[in-house]
Amino acid sequence: MREFHPQVNGTASIYVCGATVQGIPHIGHVRSGLNFDVLRRWLARNGDDVRLVRNVTDIDDKILAKAAEHDRPWWEWAYTHERAFEDAYDALGCLPPSYAPRATGHVTQMVELMQRLIDKGHAYDNNGDVYFDVKSFPEYGALSGQKLDDVQQGETDARGKRDPRDFTLWKAAKPGEPSWPTPWGDGRPGWHLECSAMATSYLGHQFDIHGGGIDLIFPHHENEQAQSRAAGDGFSNYWMHNAWVTLSGEKMSKSLGNTVSIPEMLKRVRAAELRYYLVSPHYRSMIEYSEEALQDAVSGYRRIESFLRRTAERVGPVELGGDMCPEFVAAMDNDLGTPQAVAALHNKVREGNTALADGDDKAAREAAECVRRMADVLGVDPLSPKWNDATPANTGMRQSLTALVGKLLADRQQARKDRDFARADALRDQLIEAGIAVEDTPDGPQWTLRED
Repeated sequence: MREFHPQVNGTASIYVCGATVQGIPHIGHVRSGLNFDVLRRWLARNGDDVRLVRNVTDIDDKILAKAAEHDRPWWEWAYTHERAFEDAYDALGCLPPSYAPRATGHVTQMVELMQRLIDKGHAYDNNGDVYFDVKSFPEYGALSGQKLDDVQQGETDARGKRDPRDFTLWKAAKPGEPSWPTPWGDGRPGWHLECSAMATSYLGHQFDIHGGGIDLIFPHHENEQAQSRAAGDGFSNYWMHNAWVTLSGEKMSKSLGNTVSIPEMLKRVRAAELRYYLVSPHYRSMIEYSEEALQDAVSGYRRIESFLRRTAERVGPVELGGDMCPEFVAAMDNDLGTPQAVAALHNKVREGNTALADGDDKAAREAAECVRRMADVLGVDPLSPKWNDATPANTGMRQSLTALVGKLLADRQQARKDRDFARADALRDQLIEAGIAVEDTPDGPQWTLRED
């Protein structure tokens, strides 16, 4: 844990390892994008001009294999799934990155980086393959804690390596595979080389934060740091890694066949609810996916939504203003502590509901404005244009529905007070049949439109 000081005062630069676009995104894939979207929002809220670069790996062994398996051109396969990822990020409310560079568009920069490494004695070529000489860089292992004697790169083809611990920068062309010309022969880039070239191309030779999933710490991020610093670049000042989403204790992956795709998830819950589910846990904590946990998150989001809508219907438009409570600020400043931040947000919702129950419209409005501002940092503000369909027709329809539902809920409350439980149950059943979900809370009954 270190205090964050941007390299350039007032500007925060972030590079996030984005998708290898080999298939349809699942919730494990998009967690990183969501976590770093929250970081971006918080830094911007604190006054920083945030420059976030999230790359696209559009050339890779897995992409080539998948395209061949489906008898499709590799470039078409990659771009099809790049669009699927962009659709998922957009659906879940991620702000667009400052730039989303593709690996295939930066071969020139990769060649330049390899040449610098060869000139400094940190890389060598062998029949068109180019490798990084791990033993030439004494700091290797500093990021991941790997000991050099234990290093295994996980690369299958080591025939041209001087040492099996060396890693591939450039792969010599093979028949039928895409390739680009270099001084060492035609070929295609290695994965680690791509990100170093793209990060420094857009954020400079030294930048603030490098992010990605914990599975990237070794070998990907270790190798990025080694090759970049060996070439003379300062590279990243801070590293942040988000944990996995797991199912039955295992990381979600296509090879395990236990994925939960974004298109399928959005048939079951609203996008804002899924986002709330994925950003509420701490970014470094594992999320063990379960339907029960997902539905708990849906209920949590709807409590926020219900309070804000009830307040807006009572007092008029709720502005995105007011101070955020100190507990929220302290939580977010402490390593992006979203669990404590969400707790602070719900405490304010409870205060606001109490104010509504007491008829204190001023206090309710102040609480609602504060809630909106906190929810906006997390990207889950129900009244934001992204999540709130506020066209005049829908607004009028909502107001009419609110009046009708409010009358039925008042009748139900009176029936319960009169201990006429049969009538109370009948009124609840009537609401459910009409597609209205009712939840009894300490702050009174809350209702939402059912999504099923």
